[in-house]
Amino acid sequence: MRLALAEAARAVPAGDVPVGAVVLGPDGEILATGYNEREATGDPTAHAEVLALRRAAARLGEWRLPGCTLVVTLEPCVMCAGALVQSRVARVVYGADDEKAGAAGSLWDLVRDRRLNHRPEVIRGVLAQECARQLTDFFRDR
Repeated sequence: MRLALAEAARAVPAGDVPVGAVVLGPDGEILATGYNEREATGDPTAHAEVLALRRAAARLGEWRLPGCTLVVTLEPCVMCAGALVQSRVARVVYGADDEKAGAAGSLWDLVRDRRLNHRPEVIRGVLAQECARQLTDFFRDR
């Protein structure tokens, strides 16, 4: 999660919301990282999670990421939760809850919806205060 926090800080200079993500392989190896780049790229899908998943898939040469873990500073939104399900990651570890747009248990629980063919394990609240503080500081400074 500390690496994800460092990635999140990289989003700030471009005015992007500081969210960072890391994809770990089944053995714990860091496969890919990402941070929000919507403002920097003008791409509405350039969320940290999506970018990290794309990079991990490219590195592995496979869109399926079984056994992998995505670590992210903020609870995934609906788009990112969908990407997590589609990529077949084994688990999602996140820091701060997102009560406005969270789709891993706060507002919705898309990643564990029994109607879907894949449901990753969800571990929430890892370094939650640090993750939330990074976001609060960003919005306060804006």
